[in-house]
Amino acid sequence: MTTDKFRAYAHSMDLSKLSGDARAKAIRELADKLNQLSPEERRRARLERIWQQWFGAMTEEEKGTFIELTMPTGFKQMLASFEELPQEKRRRAVDDAIKRLKEAQEKTKDDGEPPSVAATNPPPVLSEELQQKITKIGLRSFYSESSAQTKAELAPLLEELQRTMESGRLFRGNR
Repeated sequence: MTTDKFRAYAHSMDLSKLSGDARAKAIRELADKLNQLSPEERRRARLERIWQQWFGAMTEEEKGTFIELTMPTGFKQMLASFEELPQEKRRRAVDDAIKRLKEAQEKTKDDGEPPSVAATNPPPVLSEELQQKITKIGLRSFYSESSAQTKAELAPLLEELQRTMESGRLFRGNR
């Protein structure tokens, strides 16, 4: 699976014209295709918001299902581990993740990728207030209280945080 194949599938169907089992099957298939992407391709697809048109046509229940189906394995464990970090390390992790997402988006633009929603909408940059809330109350609490739309917007950031924690970057050196 590649981002281009994922994009082709996403653009080949109009979710608003489907109903019942066909609609549920199409959403599961979109989630399966997203899950088949490599981490870099998945990041690119999320940053380009290829799935955005579908997401806008989904009910709240469908959005919740899609988010659950596409969250990386070990995600809940990452949330718990993140909450155990000291507040300063959580703040640094969020700052670093946002920085890497911005860099990835710039690279995508520089690579001459096809125009997308991402070309006009930057990655989810968190306000200072939201960053403080996440570092104080923790991601698990914030995530559990968020709407499906907020979860979808935070997905690239959360995946980046998970990458950081899995790589051990957060735990090395003085950082």
